[in-house]
Amino acid sequence: MAFESLSGKLSGVFKKLRGKGRLSEADIKEAMREVRMALLEADVSYKVVRDFIREVSERAAGTEVLESLTPAQMVIKIVNEELTKLMGSSVSKLNMGSRGMTVVMLVGLQGAGKTTNGAKLAALLRKQNGKRPLLVACDIYRPAAIKQLETVGAQLNIPVFQMGTENPVNIAKAAVSHAKKHGNDLVVLDTAGRLHIDEALMDELRAIKAEVQPDEILLVVDAMTGQDAVNAASAFDGALGITGVMLTKLDGDARGGAALSVRAVTGKPIKFCGVGEKLDAIEPFYPDRMASRILGMGDVLTLIEKAEQSFDEKKARELAEKMRKNAFTLQDYYDQLQQLKGMGGLGDIAGMLPGSMGKAVAGAKIDERQMARTEAMILSMTPKEREDPSVINSSRKKRIAAGSGTQVVDVNRLLKQYEMMRDLTRQMSKGKLPGFLGGGRRRGGFPF
Repeated sequence: MAFESLSGKLSGVFKKLRGKGRLSEADIKEAMREVRMALLEADVSYKVVRDFIREVSERAAGTEVLESLTPAQMVIKIVNEELTKLMGSSVSKLNMGSRGMTVVMLVGLQGAGKTTNGAKLAALLRKQNGKRPLLVACDIYRPAAIKQLETVGAQLNIPVFQMGTENPVNIAKAAVSHAKKHGNDLVVLDTAGRLHIDEALMDELRAIKAEVQPDEILLVVDAMTGQDAVNAASAFDGALGITGVMLTKLDGDARGGAALSVRAVTGKPIKFCGVGEKLDAIEPFYPDRMASRILGMGDVLTLIEKAEQSFDEKKARELAEKMRKNAFTLQDYYDQLQQLKGMGGLGDIAGMLPGSMGKAVAGAKIDERQMARTEAMILSMTPKEREDPSVINSSRKKRIAAGSGTQVVDVNRLLKQYEMMRDLTRQMSKGKLPGFLGGGRRRGGFPF
């Protein structure tokens, strides 16, 4: 996770402040010096760091802090508020077109992740806003760029418009006309990038902009490139007038400086962030939530949203009814496993939990291979076997093991775990539903 190192260093600074009963101006000055070093090491722009430290220091030196009963908490509150302001204060939504169609033009250097994240964005807007997207292949230079867009489009069931190596300006114009005729109300233009900024690239992008008048020009920035990302943002904004930024690879071990610098340098909001390789790993960018995560306060709101997205209310009602009737099946066991996977790995969840809770979960591990074996065994069963595991005799166990690439002993272990889980649901059928994790390994939970 980006900011992990920065978060750890800031936590150390605030721990020292909490250890002091009352703060002097010297205490605050020393703390700000350490915060400055932590930000610079995270590859935040020097000018941004200088201005940030000045703002925090001026507020922290006020009587409101020095006379507070909990001055350390007041300093943390000020840093949190200033970090949030640095990244844009509030969430910035996509500019929706007034012509019945929204055209989004994605620009950026080669390797930033325009193609994949453009498809992710289209899928997100289809899910959240009911859009009917069209992906457009305007990158005619990079080998396999068109094929890559078609592949991710097929995986997400989103149509792709392409005209081979035709002029990109003509492709963009034709794509908008195609979208109007076929009822697509969101057009995402995947434009070409370069390894470095050159005038030929900018001329082409300016020509596309002039032709289709996009409602949104999003600069796609690789968060792992640090200060180079900020330099690229300045150049693209100067040439095109970008309307927003999409940060990618925020799930990596990037120092995170781009997220803290790009808004301050360009004045343009970060609107979305890519947080993983999966095709649903994209989120709106919330400055306040990101500031809380950087300061080790967690991001419980995003965690709740992830749980809600993975939660199937209809299946939950059906499961509750089955539990009341003591009819918990292997199919139910499998469905619960899928909902847990939908929330992402424990590492993702850990980053959203505050303080020591996050650290405790971060140390836990899910045995993904065991999860895959469990899924394979259940999927190798017939519908009758999943609904009534009591019919699974020795010959059926051999068939299930052969079909899932496992051993009969693995099938026996799964059935034993299922029985323990069923017993647990029987015990709890009159009380609260068990969570995704069941009761842990010893009590019959999922085999992690």
